[in-house]
Amino acid sequence: MEPFVAELAQVEVEYGQANLALGPIDLTLAPGEITALVGPSGCGKSTALRLLAGLEAPTRGHVRRTAGRGETSVVFQAPTLAPWLSARDNAALPLEISGLSRREARQRAEAALARVGLAGAAGARPAQLSGGMAMRVSLARALVTEPRLLLLDEPFAALDEITRRALADDVLRLWAETRPAIVFVTHSVEEAVYMASRVVVFSRGPGRIAGEMSVAGPAPRPESFRTTAGFRATVEAVSTVLARGMELAS
Repeated sequence: MEPFVAELAQVEVEYGQANLALGPIDLTLAPGEITALVGPSGCGKSTALRLLAGLEAPTRGHVRRTAGRGETSVVFQAPTLAPWLSARDNAALPLEISGLSRREARQRAEAALARVGLAGAAGARPAQLSGGMAMRVSLARALVTEPRLLLLDEPFAALDEITRRALADDVLRLWAETRPAIVFVTHSVEEAVYMASRVVVFSRGPGRIAGEMSVAGPAPRPESFRTTAGFRATVEAVSTVLARGMELAS
């Protein structure tokens, strides 16, 4: 097994002349590890995610990825579903683009939809779905290729608290089946500590890593995890580092 799935080494991102947005940062993702990125708005969390996805190149430094073509999936804050396609065909899209037959792609898409609890909604169009259901379709589309690296950019930000919690549990349950490395960007410290085995805290922009915390506990999480002393203590510790990172001068 490779020592890492993806790595940022002394990476900096600059937009325009002398407008440093991120870095320098070093970040290594181990196979099967769930890492949450938290920090103030504009600190470069989503930029780091795009670097890991190969959607953006660094101005300086190196991005190394052992996950090959088709082995990285991204779920954005908006579901980004094609409105003219059914849930089944949206989920099948990555497979069809990769050259899989339409029949097999749709069969695998239906299985992925069933895994996220949408077996009965395969024929529905995005306009017929609630926000939570649309995000589940987006998640099914990301999982249908069985990625080694799953990148989640604030996917639950627009959802209500009950739906957010349900989807967080869904992601952890699905992770337990194939154990991809996951990077999860969120503004919520509690969500980060609940979902991740490691929380990386960014300072205000230009974003640098202000600190990181390991999160003890089983995954998927037991129902009472949020009420444990360990969870509360880790939330407070991450919040302290975050507050310090927000005070750092840019």
